[in-house]
Amino acid sequence: MSVFLGVDGGGTKTEFVCIDEAGRVIARAVTGTTYHLQIGLDEAIARLGQGIEAVCGQLTLSPAGLRRAFFGLPAFGEDAAIDPLLDAACGRLLGHDRYRCDNDMVCGWAGSLACADGINLVAGTGSIGYGERQGRKARVGGWGEIFGDEGSAYWIAIQGLNAFTRMSDGRLPAGPLKQALARELALASDLDICARVMGEKGMARDEIAGLARIVSDAADQGDAEAAAILDRAGSELAAMAQALRRNLGFGESETVLLSWSGGVLTKQATVRTALRRHLDRQGHYAVIEPRHDPALGAALYAALLDRASPA
Repeated sequence: MSVFLGVDGGGTKTEFVCIDEAGRVIARAVTGTTYHLQIGLDEAIARLGQGIEAVCGQLTLSPAGLRRAFFGLPAFGEDAAIDPLLDAACGRLLGHDRYRCDNDMVCGWAGSLACADGINLVAGTGSIGYGERQGRKARVGGWGEIFGDEGSAYWIAIQGLNAFTRMSDGRLPAGPLKQALARELALASDLDICARVMGEKGMARDEIAGLARIVSDAADQGDAEAAAILDRAGSELAAMAQALRRNLGFGESETVLLSWSGGVLTKQATVRTALRRHLDRQGHYAVIEPRHDPALGAALYAALLDRASPA
């Protein structure tokens, strides 16, 4: 039996899925994030090893027995010094060269569209868009949380924290968002938010991203600024889709298949609704629910790579 391994790395967790020749899932495992910028290269590699060991243990199979593997890793392709180290480490963990590494954006596309031509938008801890059309590939976004990742959970949280400071100053009317963040962060005074988020014992990237839930809850409670943040998130993601549409060469009148992955678009209906509204104004899209999750998408992509490779 040929076994294909897919690895979907993310800002919060990493999923490992094995499928057989028929595409049936036969093993799954989860480890923590493999985002090396957050946890370091050595820890990222260690977690990849843990996941591979876990799925192979379920199958009583050695890593060398895997027919082909695909590793979708966060931030891969963005650092010419780190990428070769990650790539080589994956080869050592498997014990063979029947694998490929790429950015985890490919997992979202391969899963949501089952490897069909079209666009996938990822809005999780970070954000990125990826698509393929007739063999042409393109990405948009994914520039990182410091000056990018628009529409992501981290971005939504940062906009929410900014709104908190303006509400505290009186630059914005105080709404439910201010009270909710103060309660969530256990602030004795508004200025305590600086040390709580940015201090010596401040919040990690994924912890900050977790505050997106507070923004969403505040919007549900009628906070106008929180609602505006979620609408802007949808607008930013729609702009990514439009850029991908142009970069992939889709015609203006052509209908583009589009889906999504990541916690923001999966769990926050308000952002999905805003995305659809902004897309309707900009072009022809057929928006569909994800066909598979990104981890299964990674395994399907491994099988696709195997079919395209010489025997």
